[in-house]
Amino acid sequence: MRVLITGGAGFIGSHLTEAYLERGDEVYIIDNLSTGSMENIEFLQNDDRFRDRLFVHIDTILNHDTMLELIGICDTVFHLAAAVGVKYILDYPLESIKTNIQGTEKVLELCAKFRKKVLIASSSEVYGKHTHAPLVETDNIVYGPSSKFRWSYAASKLMDEFTALAYYRTGGLKVTIARLFNTIGIRQTGTYGMVVPRFIVQALKDDPLTVYGDGSQTRTFTGVKDVVRVFMALVENDESFGQVFNIGGIEEISMLDLAKKIIALTGSKSESVLIPYEEAYQADFEDMMRRVPSVEKVARLIGFKPHVNLDEILSEIVTFMR
Repeated sequence: MRVLITGGAGFIGSHLTEAYLERGDEVYIIDNLSTGSMENIEFLQNDDRFRDRLFVHIDTILNHDTMLELIGICDTVFHLAAAVGVKYILDYPLESIKTNIQGTEKVLELCAKFRKKVLIASSSEVYGKHTHAPLVETDNIVYGPSSKFRWSYAASKLMDEFTALAYYRTGGLKVTIARLFNTIGIRQTGTYGMVVPRFIVQALKDDPLTVYGDGSQTRTFTGVKDVVRVFMALVENDESFGQVFNIGGIEEISMLDLAKKIIALTGSKSESVLIPYEEAYQADFEDMMRRVPSVEKVARLIGFKPHVNLDEILSEIVTFMR
């Protein structure tokens, strides 16, 4: 099988690339390296087993001719290319909106043209300001005002979902939508605001772990290998088409407790320090205080259950980063 992964040099994309190459498939990557890195896939390019089955294109998904060629020759498309991370989105708001909306529209248009299967990676951000748990795929959406640019990312990903579902309903496009809840693992960077690698780097240096706000906001975390397994299973299941699925962990933890856990796992001399949001981000930032998914829907379809717990995932990342 030939697989196209947009954003394939990114954190999740590199793991998905590795999984398909190990399975024996051909993998085509397109990435503009705005948040991805060649270091994530260099070990795959240097592996003689994959030399004739891995094809990397450094380009933007907005390049029509390149996307036309790549989607035309591939069987399945995983659309992961997007502006990611709170810090990146606040720093580059216009570029983020264009990439997320126009890029996804381009992918869907060409997948519909060639009648290819496609999985769209969405985000738990689309749920907005809910504080109840667990979040279910059919929950209403609650956002802040347009002056708070944090919500531009959520709105753009929601628009991606609407567009994908419209292609499914009007043309029968075989599209699946996966809402990701804080995926973590090796090769993730803290550069764009990702909390786990940022905390671990600080702990390994015995620097203070900077916890934003009062630290009471909670999240769940999912191992990237679990996410890859779900992606691969969903695109092979015809019942997933035209559907939205949460993919997330089930262990809810506050950011303050996460910091304490990482300090303990690393044996660090660090302490946690609370940083007001207005110091950490721009003035138009607004946080989600709770984000916990229901994974019952994806469990019913493909039997999804997280393979590893949070401590195991964190320990693997700590070992890798050391």
